[in-house]
Amino acid sequence: MRRIIKGLARGLLVLVPVVLLAAGAAFLYFSRALPERDGAVQIAGLAGPVTITRDREGVPHISAGNASDAAAGLGFAHAQDRLWQMHVSRMAGKGRLSELFGAATIGTDRWLRTMAIDKAAKGSLAVIDPPTQAMLEGYARGVNAWLAEDGRTFAAPLPIEFSILGVAPEPWSPLDTLITIKMMSVSLANNVGHEVQRLSFARLGLTPAEIEDLMPPVAADAPPPLPELAELLGLDAGPLQKGTAQDGQNASLSPVGAFFDEITAERASNNWVVGGARTASGKPVVANDPHLGLTAPSIWYLAHLEVTEEFGAPRNLVGASLAGAPFVFLGRNDFAAWGYTNTATDVQDIFIERVNPDNPEEYLTPTGWAAFGSARETIKVKGGADVVFTRRWTRHGPVLPESYKNIAAYLPENSVAALQWVALAHDDTTANAGPRLFTVESVADYQAAMEPFLTPMQSMVVADIDGNIGFIAPGRAPVRDPRNLVEGRAPVPGWDEIYDWQGYLPFAELPRQTNPDKGAIGTANTKIVSATYPHFLTYDWDRGFRQERVDALIIDAEAPHTPELSREAQADVYSPGLVRLRDRFTQLLQDADLTVEEEGVLRRLERWDGRMAAGRSEPLLMMGWARQMMIETYADDLGPAFDDWLKIRPDTLERNFNGSAARDWCDRTGTDQREDCADTAQLALGNALSDLKRRYGSDIEAWDWAEVHTARGAHRPFSQVDLLARFFDVSVPHQGGPFTLDRGQTTLNDADQPYTNTHAASFRGIYDLADLNRSTFIQTTGQSGNVFSRHYRDMAERWARVEAIEIPTGPVKDVKGTWRLTPKPD
Repeated sequence: MRRIIKGLARGLLVLVPVVLLAAGAAFLYFSRALPERDGAVQIAGLAGPVTITRDREGVPHISAGNASDAAAGLGFAHAQDRLWQMHVSRMAGKGRLSELFGAATIGTDRWLRTMAIDKAAKGSLAVIDPPTQAMLEGYARGVNAWLAEDGRTFAAPLPIEFSILGVAPEPWSPLDTLITIKMMSVSLANNVGHEVQRLSFARLGLTPAEIEDLMPPVAADAPPPLPELAELLGLDAGPLQKGTAQDGQNASLSPVGAFFDEITAERASNNWVVGGARTASGKPVVANDPHLGLTAPSIWYLAHLEVTEEFGAPRNLVGASLAGAPFVFLGRNDFAAWGYTNTATDVQDIFIERVNPDNPEEYLTPTGWAAFGSARETIKVKGGADVVFTRRWTRHGPVLPESYKNIAAYLPENSVAALQWVALAHDDTTANAGPRLFTVESVADYQAAMEPFLTPMQSMVVADIDGNIGFIAPGRAPVRDPRNLVEGRAPVPGWDEIYDWQGYLPFAELPRQTNPDKGAIGTANTKIVSATYPHFLTYDWDRGFRQERVDALIIDAEAPHTPELSREAQADVYSPGLVRLRDRFTQLLQDADLTVEEEGVLRRLERWDGRMAAGRSEPLLMMGWARQMMIETYADDLGPAFDDWLKIRPDTLERNFNGSAARDWCDRTGTDQREDCADTAQLALGNALSDLKRRYGSDIEAWDWAEVHTARGAHRPFSQVDLLARFFDVSVPHQGGPFTLDRGQTTLNDADQPYTNTHAASFRGIYDLADLNRSTFIQTTGQSGNVFSRHYRDMAERWARVEAIEIPTGPVKDVKGTWRLTPKPD
């Protein structure tokens, strides 16, 4: 036995060093896939030399004679730093994720193939103008030049994700860029989710008034009563069954992280512009923080593009680019600065199409039966058999898969659901707005330059160095028949022409402002137009809590505005929504028979200042209580329709408290007694405390909201593998909450991590028109998408602290490396 032990010991002495040596060699091999700091390459098709100079933050400063060559430089830099991200995004748009990830993404591929995102992008190539075409081709030239590089000795030729999954990128094309841009419309689309929710409620037998209880309009709107959907669509009424995944189809699109949960996610943002008459410098200040799902790496990539010759004088663009596209979407040039928020205009309608019972290949139109369009699609599945299905469409658009959001369970017999959506148009000119940003010199120029911008509709604020400020919301907004009383809120009969779109609003009639009397403009996804605006945009505006804070801190503030005040506003963590609920909840329990612990919690919350701040337990207590209040009030009534609808809804709860609800939602079904809202609030408080103590320990004093509310940038796909997620995800403690300007949205129906921050400010920019070089920028992770890079996560903690960097034009200080691209001789 002793000999065996000695033998094992000797074996371990040999094996351990071998394992450590192999691990070290593997680390060296993959880490050396990082690009060299300096280099030179010849590229066919360049008109002249291009330099890519990286500063200490990893931000590339790209200089070229014309915009096409500058795009080549950006494509080269994107490929060096974000190749895996680019590859996943275009494969998603093509419905080819299963070639990378296997059966887990069949459902997502099926949905994206059904939407035919790539075919819409291909059709749009025909409407791309020459300046944009030149930039698209230049960008592809730069990406492919990096793909053709040999790499270092003893180094992985590609980022580690390619090696782990055993895949390789294909050459980049202009079509890939249009697909990448089109995926932004996918990620910002939300209305279809609202329609399915209202459909599910109608299928449960809820009345229009009860549906409005659950999804009320904002106070500034007064929509017509929703028609009886059961009668309009021929719905049955009764209990619902939960959807089941079939053939790899997931009812919710969440196979490889938050980025692909497009249609259920909330989208939000803040922006504002303050005119020079109200600033300390006498020049405008612009601020912007678009809120998106958190990813690793960040969706945005900071860059500076300089074109030295094409426009007669050097022109600069600085700001946030999208890996996969040659444009600076959010930022500034030499004369103006701009920022976006999602308008959330209703640009999607679901049409219930009646199928011919005698011929399932036909559906009913206003003029009789017509044949479905159809095409066979083959999804290649890594490690599995191909999945073949028939994609169908009607005159309105693609037929949604039955598994999408469990929609088949809600539909009448012999019917399908088709989706009409602006983003699926084959004449999308949105990309044509990109090159125009080089030559914009005024607010009026900027507003005019956005005419090609069709999707996704955005609320844009802008200022110029002459002191003008403005706003425009460009995009295609459908015009609906005045007889259509549904007005985009729920699915409609596809066989009735009343519900057909009548065209789109003319560009000249889209919302806009220039130099308003208040001297400031701000948007935060709630209603952007006054009661006098003559056109319908949506009834599903976001609640006005963040807009209230923008108004209080910026629009209606009396102190002269500065960039620092904008930064403080972006860092604001006061939560009007939770304060409002705190006051109502505690009022309900004033006469309740509480335990000593519950009484202590109420007193703690009454003293709370409403800030979702680090080191505080009150934000977690309030979030937990509000979450449980939603569950105890509505889950029994809504059954399987509840989970997708679950989020904290102050306006919805308020209807119960003030007696204006169409039914008594606080009374629980299945009990022998009648509960009021005070009973439900006390039950929710007790259940919340039990749940929170189970998750975070019994010492309430030790709870720290920022530690619980960790902002998690999810890697695609390694966030799904616990061991890999530790290395590839980018997580950082974060303040804020769902109703704060420093926003941190959580996924409350995630049973394991309901308070993790999955959706926040993806980028922050503050632009000082008195000196644009003092403008500041930050994104959520770092410039590199390579986990071995020091720039993979080096911005995350600064982002969480609402700090930022400068990206001045002119000679680069603290140069960390330069690549030179030159034309390849014929």
